[in-house]
Amino acid sequence: MDYHKLAQQIVTNVGNVENIKSVTHCMTRLRFVLKDISKANKDNLEDMDAVLGVVYAGGQYMIILGQNLLPTYNAIVKDFDLTTEKPIDENLDTPRETKWTWKNAGGKIIGFIQASVTPMIPGLIAGGMFKVVLLLIITFIEPSFAKTTTYTLLSAIADSPFYFMPIVVAYGAATKLGGTPTYSMMATASLLYPGFHDLVTQMAANPNMANPTLFNLPVKVINYGTSLLPALLISIVAYFTEKFLNKIVPGIFKSIFVGLGTIFVAGSLGFLILGPIGDYLGQIIATLVMFLNSTVGPLAVGLLAAVLPWLVMTGMHTALAPFMPQLISDPGYDPILRPAFLLHNMSEGGANIGVALKTKNKKLKSQAWSLAVGAIVAGVTEPSLYGINLKYKKPMYGVMAGGFAGGVVAGIFGAKAYIMGYSNILALPIFEKTVGAIIGGIITAIVVSAVVTFILGIDEGKEMKSITTPVNQTYPDDAIVAVSDGMVESLKDVKDEAFASGALGEGVAFKLESDFICSPANGEITAMFPTGHAFGITTKNDIEILVHIGINTVNLKGKGFDVLAHQGDTVRAGEPIVRVDRKMIKEQGYDLTTMLILTNPNNKEVTLKDEGSVSVGTILNGGDYKND
Repeated sequence: MDYHKLAQQIVTNVGNVENIKSVTHCMTRLRFVLKDISKANKDNLEDMDAVLGVVYAGGQYMIILGQNLLPTYNAIVKDFDLTTEKPIDENLDTPRETKWTWKNAGGKIIGFIQASVTPMIPGLIAGGMFKVVLLLIITFIEPSFAKTTTYTLLSAIADSPFYFMPIVVAYGAATKLGGTPTYSMMATASLLYPGFHDLVTQMAANPNMANPTLFNLPVKVINYGTSLLPALLISIVAYFTEKFLNKIVPGIFKSIFVGLGTIFVAGSLGFLILGPIGDYLGQIIATLVMFLNSTVGPLAVGLLAAVLPWLVMTGMHTALAPFMPQLISDPGYDPILRPAFLLHNMSEGGANIGVALKTKNKKLKSQAWSLAVGAIVAGVTEPSLYGINLKYKKPMYGVMAGGFAGGVVAGIFGAKAYIMGYSNILALPIFEKTVGAIIGGIITAIVVSAVVTFILGIDEGKEMKSITTPVNQTYPDDAIVAVSDGMVESLKDVKDEAFASGALGEGVAFKLESDFICSPANGEITAMFPTGHAFGITTKNDIEILVHIGINTVNLKGKGFDVLAHQGDTVRAGEPIVRVDRKMIKEQGYDLTTMLILTNPNNKEVTLKDEGSVSVGTILNGGDYKND
């Protein structure tokens, strides 16, 4: 796959570089913060074969790419000089934001938290899994390793993403607000300053010690490592302070007094008010979770695991992520969130197993097994969710049933995560003494989701249909053949200016007399639109050909198109690629004229037959072309 080309298409369809405020990514999604959402073309993005879905939630425009994410993200950053660390230019147009109302306040708050925590999530996962590795070493391999300085230093690396989490949160919050990240990060970092941390240690050892003061006002001494809410509050104050100072400070003095004043105000208020308030709110959240755990704990875990696929679809699941380290900090474990996240992933994989056992389609069976392993072992579920479970509808019931059942079992037996880690079976050690409880939940989730999916079946529709008739004739690699039975005509006669003008390339058109659209040459399918209305072939001689079935048939969103091959398949001239329901499509009022376009002749002069009656496999170029 040409990731640089894909990057260009994505950037173009989110409104080009000038519409992008920032870009980041998680495990499977590109996450854009756009200045004007209306400039993004969702339909075009969803038509790209590499794109599994497009979601706008929490102020982020998310493009789901699955396994294609990292190379595409790297291509975007390299080709367009976009990074999550790129500062916001105050001279650029501000994004089009909706006004705050009582109805949207909750969504805006969640969106702010979501955007703030997104940059820290990879670090928390990395640190958590590093802690898991160290735990396995001292538990099963070499217990004495825990007494070495090597272990101490490695533990520092693993713990640092959690201890310094507030600074990374401050960066994300400032970026979301449009302030200068450094100011928020510096003001927040003061809460972690060694001198203040020494006061925390001294007061813990001597409870009668007098509280320190700032401007004769008492300062509550708290350990703010791993905290979330103080950093968010400090970042908000820093943003508005910077904004105010930029208005009143003369231009010549801005570089001196804006930054100074911002960190002074935000940092001071952090010690006096914002830090304690954030800590208090965090305690309320912890108390609420503990109340749920002590009353309806198993039911809470089950219900959250059951609704997580829908939260993942909207991207709202990331809003819950920051509260996991909050719980691990106080009360010291997470009895609801991480167990539910893990069991949701297991149920996604279990539903895939149910599909693999149910379907007779060999390609779907292979894909389902592969995605099941990805969800269960790697903890990456969005390809499973969008590629199979949501696509075939009924497996979603299996996902929800498995998540709920697994959550109830894990909750009853008291599964608790004591370390921040990823949601896959490799992270079982984070549950420490309750690992047996989570294993019981995992087995339940996988089995229930697989069984429910198998019993309900899958809405494959025409996906199960296939063509087994072999291509009887062997064509030379330089041959370009008719893609269907019917009449061939000049592109100039097509009732669509884009094709008729030759703007997309030279070629011919077909009036179909068959339901099968076949490969025009020996080569590889290098593009297959999810809707089935178009596909691209690169021949053995590197000529690129586009076959577009009908005019404006993309609006059917795949209805009436049965895709018989997949992107990346090697095909022969005359091999069926797509089957169309001509009757239905014509009844919908669409013109089924099918175009064969030479989008890149590769410096070769190709002349095609453009009139008369043809059958599938009729050679259009006589196998004759010449190099320029």
